[in-house]
Amino acid sequence: MFAAVDLGSNSFRMHIGSHDGEQLRIVKSARDPIRLGAGLDAKGNLTEAAMQSALQCLANFRTILNGFDLDAVRVVATNTLRIANNAATFLPLAERAIGHPIEIISGEEEGRLIYMGVARALAQPAERRLVIDIGGGSTELILGRGQEIRHVESFSIGTAKQSLLFFPGGRIDAGSFDAAILSARSHFEDAAPPYHPQHWSAAYGSSGTIRAIADVIAKNGVGDGTLSAYSVDALKQRMVEFGHVSRFNLAGIKPERVIVMLGGLAVLIGVMQELGVTSLTAIEAGLRMGVLWDLQLRATRRDRREQSVHEFMQRFHADPDRAQRVATSALALYQQLKPDSDDYLKPLHWSGLLHEVGLAVSHTGYHKHAAYLVENADLPGFTAREQRVMGMLVLAQKGNLRKIGEALVDLDFAKAVLALRLATMLMHARIDTDVSQLRLKMKNRIELELRRDWLALHPTVSYWIEKERDWWNEVGVDLVIRTSRAD
Repeated sequence: MFAAVDLGSNSFRMHIGSHDGEQLRIVKSARDPIRLGAGLDAKGNLTEAAMQSALQCLANFRTILNGFDLDAVRVVATNTLRIANNAATFLPLAERAIGHPIEIISGEEEGRLIYMGVARALAQPAERRLVIDIGGGSTELILGRGQEIRHVESFSIGTAKQSLLFFPGGRIDAGSFDAAILSARSHFEDAAPPYHPQHWSAAYGSSGTIRAIADVIAKNGVGDGTLSAYSVDALKQRMVEFGHVSRFNLAGIKPERVIVMLGGLAVLIGVMQELGVTSLTAIEAGLRMGVLWDLQLRATRRDRREQSVHEFMQRFHADPDRAQRVATSALALYQQLKPDSDDYLKPLHWSGLLHEVGLAVSHTGYHKHAAYLVENADLPGFTAREQRVMGMLVLAQKGNLRKIGEALVDLDFAKAVLALRLATMLMHARIDTDVSQLRLKMKNRIELELRRDWLALHPTVSYWIEKERDWWNEVGVDLVIRTSRAD
């Protein structure tokens, strides 16, 4: 059983799902429309009131989560926490409130997970489709075929900004609506060509806002009753006639959500006009379902992150043999160090595979280039936090350790750094050996035991190990080297 928590700009939502062998069955859902995106002040900071409201919601979610026997929980945050200047202050408080790590995902990762949820719900392997998701702070466009994503982009326009900017106080007039639509079109015009109708056969709207618009149209017979270009324009005219959100009297939406739908309608009309979309199908699937499916796939060892790493290696022409040798040796050394948890096992393995991708940029300082690429690239399946950890490991593979000094306070991370450094040292010295011939410990100090006959066969290693001792000494860690006779 898995749980997916989505900290969106309009609402915080949660799904708890159980896999029945074929499908994920939702056993519990929760939603709190806290409108976090509207809680940003003029300086781009979350207000104290917005943070307290969010923390209370997360504490409530934690109570629900604690009532289930869960195999995995994934909490993802989207646009508002991507852009909030004080997100770093809020995040630790939020993690304590819900009791789980929170991943601030990129817009592209958000799009990937949205598409995964939609594709799994549709189960049409040959269908070429466009998926549109309009959130509180961003809009994602995803083009794909079956389960495969062909193109994904995230645009920094959502319901919150359009509602606040063009309909202040809930006032609605034709000029403001047209301006809101024109503003929306400007966000999509340059990126529109890959999403034009010749590239897909069906279009879907996956967000709660789009589903709300579809419900209002259907329940009130607006336009032709479907989510068509004609109907959304007809709904726009009805909204202008109301003149204010307080006078809205159509069935299908709660009063407090009308202002959100208003901004979403402007974005939807804009994107439909710019892409040439004449009709959409609203679908009850998206980010949370994608997160649940991603957890299910990870549990069955079909982790999208593995594919991303190998695609990245190919893109930057990393030598697969050298990469695999380092990754394998680093893991073997890390196991000798007996870490307290398995948290760094996968990041260490992936960092070993990617440690030389920076050679595609330059042989000078390649570890710095590799670290930048790993941390900043679009790697489907990875969170920003995972990429930062991998970037630090890759950066720390050689040279001085002062550049990551503060991170070494985490002993398990320091052990991962040591394992990767020794693995790369052995590979660069062209030593193809079983690392079990090394004895390695790390607690208050590092203890490394080597066989004398092995050192005699590889004389340059003595030089590099002495350098390694100096580098660890610079950050206050003693490296003790011992030699032993062969058994």
